[in-house]
Amino acid sequence: MDLRSVPISLRTLGRSGLLRPQNPLRLLGAARALRHWGPTMAAGFAAAAAQHPHRRCLTDERGAMTWSQVEEASNAIAHGLAERGVQPGSVVGTMCRNHRGFVLATAALAKLGAVTVYLNTGFAGPQLTEVLGREGATALITDEEFLPLLDGGSEVDLVVVSWLDDPTITSSSHLTLDALADRGQAAPPEPPPKPGRTVILTSGTTGTPKGAPRDQHSGLGAAVSMLERIPYRAGETVVLPAPMFHSWGLGNLTIGLALGNSFVLRRRFDPESVLADVAAHRAEVLVAVPVMLQRILDLGPEVHARYDTSSLRVVPLSGSAIPAGLATRWMDAFGDNLYNLYGSTEVGWATIATPEDLRADPTTAGRPPLHTVVKLLDADGHEVPQGASGRIFVGSELMFEGYTGGGGKEIIDGLMSTGDTGRFDEHGRLHVEGRDDEMIVSGGENVFPREVEDLLSELDDVVEVAVIGVDDEEFGQRLKAVVVRREGSALDEDAVRAHVRANLASYKVPRDVVFTEELPRNPTGKVLKRNL
Repeated sequence: MDLRSVPISLRTLGRSGLLRPQNPLRLLGAARALRHWGPTMAAGFAAAAAQHPHRRCLTDERGAMTWSQVEEASNAIAHGLAERGVQPGSVVGTMCRNHRGFVLATAALAKLGAVTVYLNTGFAGPQLTEVLGREGATALITDEEFLPLLDGGSEVDLVVVSWLDDPTITSSSHLTLDALADRGQAAPPEPPPKPGRTVILTSGTTGTPKGAPRDQHSGLGAAVSMLERIPYRAGETVVLPAPMFHSWGLGNLTIGLALGNSFVLRRRFDPESVLADVAAHRAEVLVAVPVMLQRILDLGPEVHARYDTSSLRVVPLSGSAIPAGLATRWMDAFGDNLYNLYGSTEVGWATIATPEDLRADPTTAGRPPLHTVVKLLDADGHEVPQGASGRIFVGSELMFEGYTGGGGKEIIDGLMSTGDTGRFDEHGRLHVEGRDDEMIVSGGENVFPREVEDLLSELDDVVEVAVIGVDDEEFGQRLKAVVVRREGSALDEDAVRAHVRANLASYKVPRDVVFTEELPRNPTGKVLKRNL
């Protein structure tokens, strides 16, 4: 950490509540946890239990668990898994929705020093088989609903069920996390010789998801960079519908360990249930992906008025591009509490837009936070002038070291490529123009579909839109727009083209316009353009 940033870091930690006076005995317990486990996620769970033993850690459809209950249950699960062959360095897949089983499995595997591979709950059987085989997984912790996917040929030595559809009916054919928690020892296991790792899968919007491994600790600088720009506070209640198997959801769980936050979890996203959870728990934080806020806004003012959401102070977003108009619509309806984080599984977070940034320019990705460097480079690796477009490169403590299957992202002077192109405006705010690999050349002109998507998203008749490049015999490539219309809308192809023609250059007008009922998305809300 740069010594010049120490005053800012201390001020940030103080504002978040991490430096406030605490019970000396509980602080001693947290220190013991850190000494036992080292700076890992396992220490985070143990320290939170020592500092806030009776504070609620999570609430899901089965009720609430305190931090001490999570600590004891995860210790017992770790002992039970170890007895069944899970050792330091063992590769274990987890395919869990947002519920206590995800949290308990994460804590237990961290205590064993295992490699935890977080699997996408949207996987089909062949994808699950491919990823488990590629990563070398010997065990799988999964919700009961996903067990049929194993019939496709996935071979692991151990299967543990993390969530039973009906907990009153016990399964005789599969071991459960509940059984391990009930039968095991509550005392912590011995620390592993080296910390475990986590493997987050890329979104796989254009191909097979890749594994991006990370150590289970990223240093104080990474946490401070997030807290400096997004004002999380210790002890708050967080409604977390964003998938925890993704880096955005998991990152918020990790920060919550340090802050001792309480999480409200549901296995499936439902927009009205989110509002109900915020109101019922007086939640201060709602962690989401952009499409979730779209669904909440689509409920309309009458439904919004049924729930008191005035407690919401921070609504951080990430996981996919924020559609044009969404930021303004949300803040007009729910207050200036929106924070938009831009980054990737490989580089971590790159920039964060505050409510002030989004009011000034709703399309911005914001500015780099503390301890983060973002540069825009041309094809030769040279930095482009302010206002010019360039490839986005990022440097921080969060960069990964390469994919588990081999290969990685381009690195220039210690900075890693995000795979996107963007520009900085005169205020130092980043604007992401699109993926490098999505840019098309139409009649000799470079075109980024993202610009057309943002323009069409502003139309009242458009619920959502995706624009892609397709082959064209005359121009090489052309744009195709796939549009979801609002119910009852009379919007037609000519009107879509006319709107683009009135605002952008003629070569950016989509020659193909297709209407559909919904866009294909993965669980993190990203549009699966390969399916279009």
